[in-house]
Amino acid sequence: MPEFRGTTICAVKKGGETAIAGDGQVTMGESVIFKNSAVKVRRIYGGKVVLGFAGSVSDAFSLSEKFEGMLNKFSGNLMRSAVELAELWRNDKLPRRLEAMMIVADKDQLLIISGNGEVIEPDGGVCAIGSGGNYALAAARALLQETDYSAKEIASKALKIASEICVFTNDHIVVEVV
Repeated sequence: MPEFRGTTICAVKKGGETAIAGDGQVTMGESVIFKNSAVKVRRIYGGKVVLGFAGSVSDAFSLSEKFEGMLNKFSGNLMRSAVELAELWRNDKLPRRLEAMMIVADKDQLLIISGNGEVIEPDGGVCAIGSGGNYALAAARALLQETDYSAKEIASKALKIASEICVFTNDHIVVEVV
């Protein structure tokens, strides 16, 4: 059976806030748009943390649930939760790699977490993941450098630009700000 995949997430940290934007397209296999209005960006930990996910839908849900469990265990400490989650893979306590990635943010930090145990703090307060991630990243970097737009505006506009280039990304955009 073909796998359901989520696509593009972009995050921008600027002016004391971080915005994470995600498109709504879920693709089945390589050629069928299965859903247009999926929500891939959400608030967790009492609204203090925002996460967006891309990749295999089932793996993305699994990754986000595991991360949320760590966040609860470590009292909302974003970095510690991410590192402890990564340790589970390094110590072979998780049975397999997950074909998904997440961007997570709280009021202070922005991180990318992969389904194989990588934790990356992006340079310049801008990052993107998923099939349209490189398009969104390039657009967000340009908008950040060349405009006075807010973090929310940049993340949203970057996703819109990616949706015009990437066939796996649409313009049903959800943005959360922390």
